[in-house]
Amino acid sequence: MAAVCPNCNGTGWKIVEREEISGAVRCECVAVERAGRVIAESDLPPLYKNASFDNFSTLHDGELTKVFLAVRAYARDFPNPAKPGLLLMGDPGSGKTHLAVAAFRAILAKGFEGLFFDYQNLLDRIRSSFDPTSQTSDKEAYRVAMDKEVLLLDDLGAHRVTDWVEDTVTSIITARCNFRKPLIATTNLIDPDAGYVTYEGAGSGKVDHRTTLAERIGPRARSRLFEMCKVIRMPSLGDYRVRK
Repeated sequence: MAAVCPNCNGTGWKIVEREEISGAVRCECVAVERAGRVIAESDLPPLYKNASFDNFSTLHDGELTKVFLAVRAYARDFPNPAKPGLLLMGDPGSGKTHLAVAAFRAILAKGFEGLFFDYQNLLDRIRSSFDPTSQTSDKEAYRVAMDKEVLLLDDLGAHRVTDWVEDTVTSIITARCNFRKPLIATTNLIDPDAGYVTYEGAGSGKVDHRTTLAERIGPRARSRLFEMCKVIRMPSLGDYRVRK
């Protein structure tokens, strides 16, 4: 049996005295209960259910500390109409998903509703509902990704897919950007305009020939991402999981 709040006896309202006048106000337990519910409904995978700012290790590195503080500030100041989204770019194992989930959970704790999608899982859901005879989808995954207040899209553009699926995902990104719906995304794809074109340190001169973000999701969606997102490049420090 769930414990009953001692302040409101489970009603969600508590009586307060102000200037000798009694009145009813919403109990704090309502916000706590809602925050717990939206986190439970966010589809966070078990691996990241406990990822937070408190357990993110900066590895005593100055650049990683700057990134950490910038992401934490994004979550603290959320919502920000000017830059409602967050895009974390970096090599595999750089810690970007941990930070993205930490920001996501902090935002959900404020009572916003959100949904976590691995890019490949989103594509699989769209593909499974595809009807090859009519060339249409029931759009379930599309609608869910569109309707949530906050969407976390992990590993954006990581897999090459058929044109119709890529067009659907691109339309999700574009529409969320157009309607200023917050999107938190991570990607391993390089982007010359963001300064993400080399590996083993920016001064190494070793060019990374991976597919670019614009090539994978399209220049229009890429432009929308940079327009509405706070873009953060993760420092190249090796595998965060191993170093931590």
